[in-house]
This record gives sequence, structure tokens and C-alpha cells, in this order.
Amino acid sequence: MDWLYFIPLLPLLSALLLILLHGRLPLMGVVLMGVGSMTLAALLTALVGWQFYQLGGAPVQQDLFNWLPLDQAPVNISLYLDRLSMLMMAVVTGVGWLIHWYAAAYMARDKDVQRFFVYMNLFVFAMLMLVLGDNLVLLYLGWEGVGLCSFLLIGFWQQEPDNVKAAKKAFVVTRVGDTALMIGLLMLFAEFGSLSIQAILQGQIADASDSLWWIGLLLLGGAVGKSAQLPLQTWLPDAMAGPTPVSALIHAATMVTAGVYLIARLHPLFEPQILSLVAWTGALTLVLAGLAALAQTDIKRVLAYSTMSQIGYMFLGLGAMAYDSAIFHLMTHAFFKALLFLTAGSIILKLHHEQDIRRMGGLFRSLPLTSSFLLIGLLALVGVPGSAGFFSKEAILAATWEAQTAGPTLWAVALFGVLLTSLYSFRLFFMVCFGKPGHTHRPDEFPATSVFVLPLWPLVLLSLAGGWIALDFGGVFASGPAQHLAWYLEWLPVGVALLGLLLAWWWYFPGTSEKARQSALSQWLQGGLGFDWLYDKALVKPLGCLVGLNKADMLDSPYRFIAWLNLSINQLLTLTQSGRVRWYLYGTLAGSFLMLGGLLWWR
Repeated sequence: MDWLYFIPLLPLLSALLLILLHGRLPLMGVVLMGVGSMTLAALLTALVGWQFYQLGGAPVQQDLFNWLPLDQAPVNISLYLDRLSMLMMAVVTGVGWLIHWYAAAYMARDKDVQRFFVYMNLFVFAMLMLVLGDNLVLLYLGWEGVGLCSFLLIGFWQQEPDNVKAAKKAFVVTRVGDTALMIGLLMLFAEFGSLSIQAILQGQIADASDSLWWIGLLLLGGAVGKSAQLPLQTWLPDAMAGPTPVSALIHAATMVTAGVYLIARLHPLFEPQILSLVAWTGALTLVLAGLAALAQTDIKRVLAYSTMSQIGYMFLGLGAMAYDSAIFHLMTHAFFKALLFLTAGSIILKLHHEQDIRRMGGLFRSLPLTSSFLLIGLLALVGVPGSAGFFSKEAILAATWEAQTAGPTLWAVALFGVLLTSLYSFRLFFMVCFGKPGHTHRPDEFPATSVFVLPLWPLVLLSLAGGWIALDFGGVFASGPAQHLAWYLEWLPVGVALLGLLLAWWWYFPGTSEKARQSALSQWLQGGLGFDWLYDKALVKPLGCLVGLNKADMLDSPYRFIAWLNLSINQLLTLTQSGRVRWYLYGTLAGSFLMLGGLLWWR
């Protein structure tokens, strides 16, 4: 356990050294430092995990030093390891290492590859501090750290104005949720008088004041912003402007999973008032994102809306008090979503950075291995029996049916989401891998032992068999009895997924170009169901008008008038300072007469 603090420290040190040695390292040196630090962090995570479970999985706290010596609530650089943070650390370092490995090949020819790995390693460090921090201050610093790194990585190719615009959009939209989170954490400190997460969770939450409802609502606001749920979901599709390994890291191992972790870690603060709202937020988001994914033509945007939808399932599980199932789905989703994004990156490279699925087609013949990887990831996403996604999604659906905070209505909504997931997943597969090729050249397959393929093999295995990993969150969540529905309810999602496959076959295989027409409905879905338009009209344009008024000095006019008035009074008063004593005497006499006259008049 003494090695625990080295796990977040390694990527931080690597990032700092890459900054100090900027422009002085060859490509191999950059790769060794950027990927090597993640390799060591992943190995140390395995070592710490083995020691942790050898000791029975009891929570471990590691105090490094006192940072802010406050009287009532000192802030320590302190790490806390329990079964939840152990799993999150394993996902961040394990999946993050594979993504770094792939990124070394993907970004090898980029002139700013050293800057890229600085941001990537800082991203991992911030996420590790978020999940390992023992107090609210470290949690919030990690929370803001992943937000900053996502901004830097989404706009990494900053020479393109659209990339910068997407980065700013992600930064501003998530800041709305971050502000809510900050207020909620401050209220939490005022309520419990402690910054320690465990001290707060072990406090008298049931006897807390009515402000606890507002605290839970504000914390939910922070979670929906970071995890791209309604109504702060609009930043995630545009975040695909960054390099594809960045998309994989954001969607699989960091950033969007932060909101799920926050609710799971602080779940007693949400019970029971806010949990229904959490469940409804997830259910509505998973349907909205599924509908939008049906109309996307960019392969990465399809996967982005898919992430939004799957995070919606996790929120639904959290709202149904199935915290273990939600975290289980977070883990399996990390496996198959990393596989999908990295496979999409390989396709994009082979087609000379083409991302429009309408211009792909026929890739199963030219790229059979890559197409097979894409199919495996999509099968896990749909939840085909035996795949990793099947077990975790079925657990959430079963818990939703039985939960008082959810129930059959939300179960039916989630079942509709299964249909949408199957539809857009097989639509993507048929349009990309079958039909008439939309490209002018025949791409050749990456060798099975190339750097572009080797990191994908573990993800393929985990996407197929990751659902068999047994998770035990004893002591973190109050686990209830396993939910077992009637056999027809348990297998109905599989039938719905099969229906989605048949509909996708009918609509999109093999004559894609003739059937994919751009209707007004598809354009509305492609635009994310009009949320960007709504926010533009309701928020951006009015604020733009205020900015325009300010440019015309109308808003500054009252302040300018106050400044002019004070300056004029000062100039008048300076006229009295002539240096002539007789005038000072006349002034004193005049003032005395005025005062006497005023007193006489008053009487």
C-alpha cells in the first residue's frame, strides 16, 4: 500500500518533465516518458490491487502531508482507497494505458506530440486525484483538472477554428455544472463542518437540515455537466474535434464517468429525494441520445451520442439505487467504448481522415480484422448475450423494474433505448462495412502485431468476457438481494435488440446511398433535437445583444456619468484652494452667516 501515491504521481511527473524538456526529446523519448509512466502506473495499480484484496479489501487511508492547516477543517493531501476507488483506479490506469499505447502510433507524425502527451498524462493524473482524493478539496481539484485537460485536448489542433470553438463550448457548458457543484460542496461543508468525504458520509445525514435537498440538487447539476446528461449534454458531440485517442480517453476512462462516480461516492446525500430525478435524467438522456445517434453521419459523433446514452443507463441505475450495477456498467462500457473509438481511429487513418460513414462502405473486404473489432464492440454495446455489456445492462434493467424510485415506466423507457441502441449500432456497422465502397482506393489492413492493433486485443477480450468479472462493493454500498425478473421480462431486451438488428438490416443493408435521405426530421435529429438551437436563441443571442450594447457604451454610460460627476465636483472644489488668506476668511464668514441663517429659519 506504500506505493499508492506513486500511481497518480507517475503521470504528473511525466507531464512536468515533458514540459521542462520541451523540444529537446526525440519521438522515442517522448513515447517512453508518456506511455512508460502509464505502463508503470498500470503495473503499480495491479500490485496495489493484489495487496488490497489480500488484506480483505478494507479501506485504506494514506495521509501524505498537511496542505492547508485550517483550525476546524485542515486540508490534507490524503488518498482513500476502498473497493469503489480501487475499481475506478484500475479502469483509469488500465484502459488509459492501452489508449496511450495506441496514441503513440496515432500521433507519431504530429509535430506537437510532446505537448499531446503532456495533456494526456495530466488528464490521467487529474482523474486519479478525483477518484482517490479523501476530501472535497482534492475531489474538486481533480474535477476541474479533467475539465481543463479536456479543453486543451479537444482544441489540440488549434489551427482549425472549429476545433477551438468546440473546446470553448465544452469548457463553458461544463463550467455551468462545475459552478453548481462548487456551491453544493460549500453548502456541504457549512452543513457538516468537515471537508473529509468519509466524515460527511458517516455523519447524521438523516437529521440534517432541509438544505440537504438543495445540496443533492446542486451535486446533480455538477454530475450532469461533466457526464453530458440533460440539460448540459450539448458539449459532448462537438468534443469529437480532438484526436481520436482523446475521444477514447474522455469517453472510456475519464471525464464523462466523473459524474457517475460522484453520485456513487456521495450516494447517501441523494437518498431518497434526488434519486428519482437522477433516474429520470438518465432515462430521458438515453432516449434523446439514441434518437440523435440514428441521424449522425460522422462515425465519431455516432459513438459520442452512444456514450451519452450509455451514461444515461448508469444514471438510471444510480437512480434505481443499483449503485453496484451502475459502476459495473461503467467498467464494461470502458472496455467496449475504448475498443470502438480506437477502431474508428484506425478506419479514419486508413481512409485518409475520412469520418463520414456515407463515404465508407465495403470495409469488411478490405479491413476484415478492423471490421471484426468494430462488430465485437458494437455487439457489447447492444448487449448481446454473453458480451460484457449484456450483464451490466441487464442488471440495471432488472433493478429499474423493482425500484421504488424508478419502476416499470422507466423500465419501458430504457427498453426503448435498447431498440435505439441496436438500430444505430447496426446502422453504423452496415454502412461502414458493407455495401458499395464510398472511397476511391482499397485500404490495406494493419498487421495483427502492429502498434495500432496490439492495444486492441485486450479490449476485444474484455468486451467479450469482461461481464464475467465478479465485483464486490461490500462496505461501500448497501447491497440488497439480486433482482430476478420473470424469464420473459429478462429476455425481452434481447428480443428488442434483435428487432433493432432486423430493422437496421431492412433500412441500411446493403443500399445505403439510396435509403439514407436527408429529411427535415433527420436534420433535426442530427442537430441533437434542437438543443443547440434553443440555447442559441435563449442564451447566446441575448448575451450577444448585451455585449453589443456594451460595445456602444450604453451599459458603461451610468458608470462614466458617476466618474464625470465626481471629477467635476473635484475640479470645482480645487478652485477654493487659491492660497489667498483673505478669500479663506471671506469663505469662513460666509459659511458662518449661512449656518446662523439656517438655524434662525429652522426655529
